[in-house]
Amino acid sequence: MSKINVRSFSNENDDGAPDIVGVSTFSSTAYFVPTKGTTAQRPTDHVEVGSIRFNTDTANLEFYRGHTLGWSQFELIDPELGGGTGSNTGLGTRGLYGGGTTPSAATNRIGFITISTLGNGQDFGDLTLARFALGGTGSRTRAVFNFGEVISSPNFSNIIDFVTFASTGNAVDFGDGLGQKMKASATGSNTRAIFQGGYVQNVVSYVTIPSTGNAVDFGDLTENSERSSGLSSSTRAVRLGGRGPTSAMQDTIDFATISTTGNYTDFGNLSTAAADGSACSNSTRGIYFSGYTGSTYTNVIEYIQIATTGNAVDFGDQTAVKAYTASVSSPTRAIAIGGFSSTPSPAAFNVIEFVEIPTTGNAVDFGDVDSGTAQSAGGASNGHGGL
Repeated sequence: MSKINVRSFSNENDDGAPDIVGVSTFSSTAYFVPTKGTTAQRPTDHVEVGSIRFNTDTANLEFYRGHTLGWSQFELIDPELGGGTGSNTGLGTRGLYGGGTTPSAATNRIGFITISTLGNGQDFGDLTLARFALGGTGSRTRAVFNFGEVISSPNFSNIIDFVTFASTGNAVDFGDGLGQKMKASATGSNTRAIFQGGYVQNVVSYVTIPSTGNAVDFGDLTENSERSSGLSSSTRAVRLGGRGPTSAMQDTIDFATISTTGNYTDFGNLSTAAADGSACSNSTRGIYFSGYTGSTYTNVIEYIQIATTGNAVDFGDQTAVKAYTASVSSPTRAIAIGGFSSTPSPAAFNVIEFVEIPTTGNAVDFGDVDSGTAQSAGGASNGHGGL
């Protein structure tokens, strides 16, 4: 073991020396200041695996994992987050809903709930851009929101944002999409966020959640699709329903293996062709909250067993006939947030409802969103089935 007692330690010759070798300890009641810089200033040449720096863009420490994996952020892993007040107190999986319309203008709002409790949502922060028809997914530490539609010209966005679940605050830019500008569903694992279809395309792309950067190609869906829903286990990404090029509603369920790249494979079918629903899962069972059939809104809830293939099975009913919900989940609960229906008259919803995933039955009231109503938002949790 080596032990060095000095007040300052520097390299004045700028030649890479001195080195401290062997087992070394540093003890102090003060602090250690690592090198720092922006994401664009990350060193790429002659970087040793395990190198540490402070990223001033993300305000986090990061470490170098090698030429292929690059730089990754040190992050707090705690699925049992609390931090809510009033009816939202308690520990448990945190669910976020971001963006949407409230009801006629796009919003940049991000709200959060503690899924193990019952209660109203609370303010988390803001997206980098107000938009709706966006997707959401997350790792244990980060929530990622992809693309969306804005009420301006041009009316689409390829932005990818992220926030850290353990904190509250505004989103930070992650990168850009791969030509998928809106209405793409999202799902993934603890390392990958996968974006499925969008704007009537069959494109599937992905990003590596612990890093930042633009989406890259994953493969293709079995058909061109937008307004679909996504869920996952730790190994499979699943796409459910959607709308095709002629505005025909789809009953398709297809899937791919998250850790690979390649085209999707047929899984089965929904009971009714529909778009603008939402989906979430635990590690074994996927829950689909149905949406719009092209002529009517539905209250249908269905489920699949992710490890198998086959058609969706009836689970129960939502509290109202509606579409455009956002979904988040814990290992035991599936949540549907907000929504819109034109039956019996046009109405946006502020309702949050839930079902217990291991059972079957109708949805039950959870609480309300933090402000106004919510429709076409993206949902993400740090306890979904892909983690």
